[in-house]
Amino acid sequence: MDQKITATLFELAAKSLLSSEPIVMHALEKIPGGLFVPLFSTAFLGGHKKILKAMVRVWPFHCLHLGSLKAQESYYDILEAMIDGLPIPPAQNSSSRGHKLRILDLRHRSNCKITCSHVRITFPFCLQSCKYSRHAVRNLENTQHRARCLEIGNSGSEVESAQETMELLVNISLSNTLRAQQFLTFLCNKVEQSSGFLHLCCRDLRINRMSTNRHILQILDLGCINHLEMDQAYLNEIITLFAGMIHLHSLSLSNIPFRSYKGRNFRFFLILLGQLENLQELRLSFFYLRDQLHKLLRVLPPHMDTLCLPFCGLSIRDVSFLSQSSQATQLRVLNLNNNNFFSEAYEPFQVLLEKVSGTIQRLEINNCMMTDSTLLAIIPTLNRCVHLRVFNFAFNPITMPVLKSLLQRLTSLPRLRHVIYPVPVHCYQEQNFYHSLNRQKLAEVQAQVKAMLHMLHQDHVQWATYSD
Repeated sequence: MDQKITATLFELAAKSLLSSEPIVMHALEKIPGGLFVPLFSTAFLGGHKKILKAMVRVWPFHCLHLGSLKAQESYYDILEAMIDGLPIPPAQNSSSRGHKLRILDLRHRSNCKITCSHVRITFPFCLQSCKYSRHAVRNLENTQHRARCLEIGNSGSEVESAQETMELLVNISLSNTLRAQQFLTFLCNKVEQSSGFLHLCCRDLRINRMSTNRHILQILDLGCINHLEMDQAYLNEIITLFAGMIHLHSLSLSNIPFRSYKGRNFRFFLILLGQLENLQELRLSFFYLRDQLHKLLRVLPPHMDTLCLPFCGLSIRDVSFLSQSSQATQLRVLNLNNNNFFSEAYEPFQVLLEKVSGTIQRLEINNCMMTDSTLLAIIPTLNRCVHLRVFNFAFNPITMPVLKSLLQRLTSLPRLRHVIYPVPVHCYQEQNFYHSLNRQKLAEVQAQVKAMLHMLHQDHVQWATYSD
């Protein structure tokens, strides 16, 4: 039978079964393991919280991931139901199936299956399990495996802890919404009640104004965090967190006030930033760095591939330092939006463009006061960025003739797919630049751009303005 037809028939059968919760709850002990995954998917999408809680308690596999599943409504209610289904402590689980679930992953990941294939040596293995914490299931199972190989037996405390540990993977956002705060309070209580049985592994932590739920930071293993995003926090608060986040891959800071580049907090910030050896991405926004960028570049790892510095007050001197840095030849993403360095000179940026030309894939220089003469000067260098896929230079005062010249010259870039270009200056009233847009003139510009792309056989490249 066709697989699509089989899947549809099972989905209809699952929906019919789930319409009677008592029957499902009674049947869970007898349902074959192979039917758990599709039944779980249907129950999750249907918001059947009681059934999800029961399924987690008797889950017949080593791991359970939300994967690509998205709840239609009551998202926090569903997560709480699944966490509440964890058998804590495991001795309370009287199920005839036994306690097999060790990793509950509540993150949304489009490329992750609901349960992993089992690669067996002597124990199951999950690719998403935590690898940094000593309390992680993977590390404890490795300890157990080594003990068995050495015929030490199962009496050791570390081996026993391997059998009495469960891992909960969840991304956390500290915000001021009431429902989010309620969920975090529930999560804290569950971890504290587990008395060490539940290892909370947060890979992605987002903090907005250090909300009232900051107490959850006390139960987090900061070494597990890969991505940190903070908005409207003080530098000393960031420093306090940094001390334990030695495995950060991505750091985003926005609206961070500090008094002086020579102050103690900024010096400590640089010291801790220099200890992030795994850092790949750095995003700073509204983080004033005029003539100070070199201090950051000196402590950042040379292999970084993403650097975003919008609204940082960068000068042409900062651009020059960036062009001379070890990071310049590695960057795949560079965002210098809303820094008016082109009003000073363009030559340092031209040097920078030459340095990144071998790797850059996304380049953003919105609202940097780029004029016709500047754009014409950097086009030859821009044309050597053979890996460039996205080029964004909106809100710069460019005329239509120069825009046409750029379009013609960029046809040689084999991987270019998206260009966000500025509305040419003739589309605005001179007395009220950027505020009085003539829609008819803009439509004529868009029609000309589209016609040129077709004539140059570049229909696969999307050229657009922010007003489209």
